[in-house]
Amino acid sequence: MTVSPLIGIIGGSGIYDIDGLTKTRWERVLTPWGEPSDNLMFGELNGQPLVFLPRHGRGHRVPPSELNFRANIDALKRVGCTEILSISAVGSLKEDLVPGDVVIVDQFIDRTFARQKSFFRSGLVAHVSMADPVCHRLGDALSDAALRLGIRHHRGGTYMVMEGPQFSTRAESELYRAWGCSVIGMTNMPEAKLAREAEMCYATVAMITDYDCWHPHHADVTVDAVVKVLRDNADKARQLVRAVAPVLANRQTLCEQGCHTALDGAILTQDAGRDPALLRQLDAVAGRILTRR
Repeated sequence: MTVSPLIGIIGGSGIYDIDGLTKTRWERVLTPWGEPSDNLMFGELNGQPLVFLPRHGRGHRVPPSELNFRANIDALKRVGCTEILSISAVGSLKEDLVPGDVVIVDQFIDRTFARQKSFFRSGLVAHVSMADPVCHRLGDALSDAALRLGIRHHRGGTYMVMEGPQFSTRAESELYRAWGCSVIGMTNMPEAKLAREAEMCYATVAMITDYDCWHPHHADVTVDAVVKVLRDNADKARQLVRAVAPVLANRQTLCEQGCHTALDGAILTQDAGRDPALLRQLDAVAGRILTRR
């Protein structure tokens, strides 16, 4: 089975649209999990279709803990997206990762606690592997594009995801540094987990805006300081999207890392024990495997 690639972009803080697209339209997409953060913007980049979702909504209306992650991922899957590029503002937890740098992360630590983290529940139990939460193929493509563009970036690193909306205490920041984390943010979990359950390739473009609060020679993170760096970071993110989209469009087969078949062998509930209402909710997310006989 092959599926034509369709790239979905999730724009984080400071990125509420993608310029350079043609034939754009905003469209409301209904999901069985509620309303996504905003309408989806459909457009074309040099003839290639793209779909964009502002994670916090236009005007930055929705805080991290109130994001409807399930609706966001379902909406992108429902309209045919097969790969997700997640653009996120983060703080640095390492000296050599400076504000303005881009990190193509490959691991996460999830410390969130107030979010719905799975599409599955009683009535349909599933356990997907999260050993490699980021698609290496997408990560490599983003790294190559950044190199071509001359964007200072780092390939690999661990993204520490905190609940928020408050920033870290100094003790927390030092703890996460001791764990070896590279960057800290509030939004990529459970986003990455849900993308895996929805059998979509997922990669994070982590845009560093600050040093959190651990650095003795830099001021503690504030919204004013973050916004100032966000403007430059937003331009870099848009450049990366424009550069990497044509590369990702050339995929001819399913992802060899297994992103597009992540539910194979993951569902434990036998047919007789499956909840019909939940099955209907999962029509887009897990339709491939639930309709297979």
